[in-house]
Amino acid sequence: MKRSTTINIALLFLLINYHSFGQNERELNEIVIDGLYQTTLDHFLDEVETKHGIKFSYDREKFSEIEVNHRYFKQPLDIVLETLAKNNDLKYKQDALGKIHFLQGGGVIDTHTLIEYSGPSIRGDLTISGQIKDDKTGETLPFVAIQVKGQRIGTTSNVDGFFSVLNVPTDTSTIEFSYIGYERLEIKLNPKIKITGMVVEMASGATKLDEVVIAGTRESVMQVNEKMSAIKLTPSQLDKLPSLGEKDIFRSLQLMPGISAANENSSGLYIRGGTPDQVLVTYDGFTVYHVDHLFGFYSAFNSNAIKDVNLYKGSFESKYGGRVSGVAEITGKDGNQNDFNIGGDLSLLSANVFTEVPIGRKISTLFAVRKSYKGPLYNTIFDAFGPEEQEAPTQNANRPGFSSTSSTVSSFFYDINGKITYRPTSKDVLSMSLYNGKDDLDNSSEVPSFGAGFGSFSANTSDITQWGNKGVSLKWARQWSDKLYTNILGSNSSYFSNRDRTNSRTITPDVGESRTINTGLLEDNHIKDQSIKADVRYQLSNKHTLELGTHITKNDIDYSYSQNDTISIIDRKDEANIYAFYLQDQVWMFGQKLKINPGARVTYYDLTGETYIEPRISANYYLNNQITLKASIGRYNQFAKRVIREDVLQGSRDFWAMADGDKLPVLQSDQLIAGVSYEKNGFLFDMEGYVKKLTGLSEYSLRFTTDQGGINYEDSFYEGTGTTRGIDFMVQKTHGNYTGWVSYTLSKTKYNFPDFQETDFAATHDVTNEINFVNMYKFGPWDFSLTWIYATGRPYTEPTGGYSVSLLDGTSQDYVSVSGKNAVRFPDYHRMDASVSYSWKGKRGGTNSISTSFFNLYNRENIWYKEYQIEEDELIETNIKYLGFTPNISLTFKLR
Repeated sequence: MKRSTTINIALLFLLINYHSFGQNERELNEIVIDGLYQTTLDHFLDEVETKHGIKFSYDREKFSEIEVNHRYFKQPLDIVLETLAKNNDLKYKQDALGKIHFLQGGGVIDTHTLIEYSGPSIRGDLTISGQIKDDKTGETLPFVAIQVKGQRIGTTSNVDGFFSVLNVPTDTSTIEFSYIGYERLEIKLNPKIKITGMVVEMASGATKLDEVVIAGTRESVMQVNEKMSAIKLTPSQLDKLPSLGEKDIFRSLQLMPGISAANENSSGLYIRGGTPDQVLVTYDGFTVYHVDHLFGFYSAFNSNAIKDVNLYKGSFESKYGGRVSGVAEITGKDGNQNDFNIGGDLSLLSANVFTEVPIGRKISTLFAVRKSYKGPLYNTIFDAFGPEEQEAPTQNANRPGFSSTSSTVSSFFYDINGKITYRPTSKDVLSMSLYNGKDDLDNSSEVPSFGAGFGSFSANTSDITQWGNKGVSLKWARQWSDKLYTNILGSNSSYFSNRDRTNSRTITPDVGESRTINTGLLEDNHIKDQSIKADVRYQLSNKHTLELGTHITKNDIDYSYSQNDTISIIDRKDEANIYAFYLQDQVWMFGQKLKINPGARVTYYDLTGETYIEPRISANYYLNNQITLKASIGRYNQFAKRVIREDVLQGSRDFWAMADGDKLPVLQSDQLIAGVSYEKNGFLFDMEGYVKKLTGLSEYSLRFTTDQGGINYEDSFYEGTGTTRGIDFMVQKTHGNYTGWVSYTLSKTKYNFPDFQETDFAATHDVTNEINFVNMYKFGPWDFSLTWIYATGRPYTEPTGGYSVSLLDGTSQDYVSVSGKNAVRFPDYHRMDASVSYSWKGKRGGTNSISTSFFNLYNRENIWYKEYQIEEDELIETNIKYLGFTPNISLTFKLR
């Protein structure tokens, strides 16, 4: 780049930032209001805020009932506001940051306003309660951290935004509210403020495009929770990270410490030596069993429909069950409660559109749809990872009648999200959420019948792979009092995976009968999940928060696998009921220095007829305001699990099945975790060490069979155990224009299957060393990001020789000799991604952006897996590689 060009770009950035700074320094009398307004006060303030960058804080519901019907002739804003306040019994004040706070009826309303009060405290030992919302959309905010400033008295809001803080010392205490992606908020209590039924509105950090960055405002994409091994994420900040397509929740989670990012072909979460099936993924309460779109380059979740994600990398509470490695709890958006909104994303891979429609003041709706389309980037991915095209016979003058292959490749994915939320009272929430997503890959071909001098020949190749999820949930939640909250939810979800890769060849000789030879495989996996859950949360005091509940699940899982259209290898049909009850407490001790979370989960599983008890406990000890020690221990059981089906030649696959206590034992994990965190001056240092022991691992393999006579394929299930030991270390910069983190994971995952070999071997997904380097820099409306990933190569089982045997039906069977189980490793994996985005405000306040991303910036050739073919009793090796350098561009639009 020329020096003059560099200087010009630098000057442009300085001008943008100077203009931004100037806007914040303007006085109210410098802002001129001109024009005819016939609207409500809330919409009037929205327009002023959008045009002039002034922030307002007010009760939106009440201001929507106040009419503004006036023609202003270039009047200063301070005069306009004084007139509006006088005519509507309002007061307002501007704080040190330039934000204008409205008061109503003598100053007893807007709970997040800092009302001046210099008198003494009147009351003590108080309970404050209310609901937390986004100040623009009215969307409730879940899991907001709330704390009495200077003390360890606090709580978090629940999934519906309700909160209660008990035993607040005085009515002049300061309450702090913090939520990732939002400006930190402080409320200074005083005797004139209503402290129950509060409506606390928080401002999204994403709206501060033209503001000077304020010290202390969190701009990070990710936040490490004070809970053991917990991470919090909100989609509003994800567009800062590089992505192959559009912003993606699960791809972003893979950049967190303890989660492997070296599996490009999967959006699933490999957490601390576990596999994606060992992570409980829920979306608004229903279980999602498969999270991949397009060979795993997309996840199944549309970020425009997601409000919040809580991830637990282990040590999850007793209210979660059925998985042994982690929990990803996704909360969907309710939709804008105040105004109609529409928006979407457009990239070289897919189009994504959403709408939010409020109905009256009590109903909000959201609908989002996303679909891929064939384009340059989609074709690049499909060519790299899609099924290979079949070799086609060609026209040959020496072989009259020889015909060419007819093949039409089609491929797409889509997903749909919908949610309707009804709030009949200020204490009740009724909602219905639904999801439907599907992938379809069709590379079938046909060779029409032709004559070849000996009769006729025709061939058909079926190459169809389909998978998808469906889910729906119905929920009723109620905040009965400041202390009691209940949540009742019913859900129905399903998953299917169908694979048809078969060849059918028909030969009709001039003399004799025709013969059809079928080769290939058929594989189908179907899951049904019907559940009902009832959860109760009761705050006994600021030292005790009791939670209990019951979960009932009915699972139906079918799996069939056959070869050559004649040999049925596996045909399982499992049905089971799971009945669970849990009880847990949060206890503060030693003057708010020690927090303990004891709990237990008791499960009856009718397929084995046994009861499983899972005790769990975690603890945090706060040495001071900067240093926290933490530890946990617990037991976890999994009844629906995925079984690895070993395939040495073409890469192993897996399938879902129910544990039966016989050939498929219940998967069980015992975990011990300990760590320390230190936070000061905008930096967070976090370290956790862990040991995880697994029993009941399952694998299916046919490589020990040597002939076709009298084989019982059900005997090819093998049982094993496993151990993971590791340490996660992270340094994160949480504040300022430059944010990001460096994380390092050292881990060893060893399996032991006595039938495979006597000694332990590395698990297929074992990654010894992994480093994630995430950098984000904000420069006015520009966002720059750069990520670098390094991981030790994964192990695999290498064939050392092979031969083919012809069978009586005309097909052939390949047999191989192999190395020790997972005795060889692929080369080390590393990749750099980068992105640049520019954001601006629309006329109605919506945030728009254009982003350019570069995947695998230096075009590293990383190996996905190896394929082997046996030709004349010799092995031919082929490396299947991950994606090379791939650029993309995406546009984002939001009306509000």
